[in-house]
Amino acid sequence: MVIQICVGSSCHIKGSAEIVELLQQAVADHGLESEVTLAGSFCIGKCNRVGVTVQVDEEVHAGVTPAGFQEFFEQQVLARLR
Repeated sequence: MVIQICVGSSCHIKGSAEIVELLQQAVADHGLESEVTLAGSFCIGKCNRVGVTVQVDEEVHAGVTPAGFQEFFEQQVLARLR
């Protein structure tokens, strides 16, 4: 699985660095280092007024926030890997 986190200017302002950290920690906590590749990406093209855009394989998710991160990770990463 490849997860790309937008680090373009809009998402950077909305906290992409924190989402990167949350993803790194969650991947490590679940022992998924061999199954998940994290990568930064400049504008994915789905900017949202709130949150960061994250692409999981071919599926784009706009509006990922620290508050909604756990739900995002469970539904879009863990559920796909089970």
